[in-house]
Amino acid sequence: MSLSIGIVGLPNVGKSTLFQTITKKQVDISNYPFCTIEPNIGVVAVPDERLDKLAELMKADEKIYTTIEWVDIAGLVKGSHKGEGLGNKFLARIRETDAILYVLRAFLNEKVANTQPEINAFEEKEILDTELIMKDLETIEKRIEHLQKETKAGEKEAVKESEVLKKAQDFLQRGQILLEQAFDEEEKKILNSFQLLTLKPRLYLLNGRDKEVPTNIVEVFRKNNWQFLIIDLLEELEAVNFTKKEREELELAGEGELDILIKKSYELLYLVTFFTTLRPGEVRAWTLKKGQKAPEAAGVIHSDFETHFIKAGVINWKEVVEAGGFAHVREKGLIRTEGKEYEVQDGDVVEIKHSA
Repeated sequence: MSLSIGIVGLPNVGKSTLFQTITKKQVDISNYPFCTIEPNIGVVAVPDERLDKLAELMKADEKIYTTIEWVDIAGLVKGSHKGEGLGNKFLARIRETDAILYVLRAFLNEKVANTQPEINAFEEKEILDTELIMKDLETIEKRIEHLQKETKAGEKEAVKESEVLKKAQDFLQRGQILLEQAFDEEEKKILNSFQLLTLKPRLYLLNGRDKEVPTNIVEVFRKNNWQFLIIDLLEELEAVNFTKKEREELELAGEGELDILIKKSYELLYLVTFFTTLRPGEVRAWTLKKGQKAPEAAGVIHSDFETHFIKAGVINWKEVVEAGGFAHVREKGLIRTEGKEYEVQDGDVVEIKHSA
């Protein structure tokens, strides 16, 4: 399960700088090094100190991280939903992602042209929201029109679907993001089938130094519980290959801002990471939705494992480290046996027993 995030923003806000930072990030593994699938798609490994510690403890020759895919689209402009700029191509690509990252300008560098009358992250957010809202409206209205014949005939499923779509349509017509509205589980299931842009979780990146972001902007974001980070992307681009020690000497954050961004993205999507040692000398991280159970974790590893799941041996990674390795863990009988109803927790080390 690989996480995919779409990067959106107006022209000249720092999207290209962010993507350059991603493409320059070095990953010290052979299995999932940085690679460019297309000029605007990059894949990097998700940093995880827990995996590093397990691999060191086990003297593993191979450690395999989970990955994150970044999809960068050319700057969005007003009217993109009508085809302006990259228009529909842009919006179609964002549909395929799990979450959206808004890059908003906060830096005051006058040498970089600003396409807006003033530097205002909130106003930029509003423009981006409007374009996504208008595209979702177009999608919903087409579907409602398509369902008319079936709803007139009183077909139960069509009537229900039409009701849910009209509820969403009403929110959108009032300029409201669907993610922030109340829908029950059945309604969410119907809406999720359309990959609506305003239903996707989003994270806001204010590109600039802390002191460049006005207090009133920060207050607005906090008041609305919008998840945001303030990052100076140009500074990160220049420091992307620095060691932790070098960063500290230059009075930069010990942890790279891109690593923090990746971790924040995982939190945004309610993802957990579990670990396996399927082969001697290998430690591997896997991603799972929070609340999913042991058979689903088995299915992430291999579809046959879920179908033929019997049980799982589970222990938290810290217990493995504290015990000094798996040999000691087994000697002390610390591995728990869990069945089909066990919800996998973040940091679990899991051994799947199956009949496949």
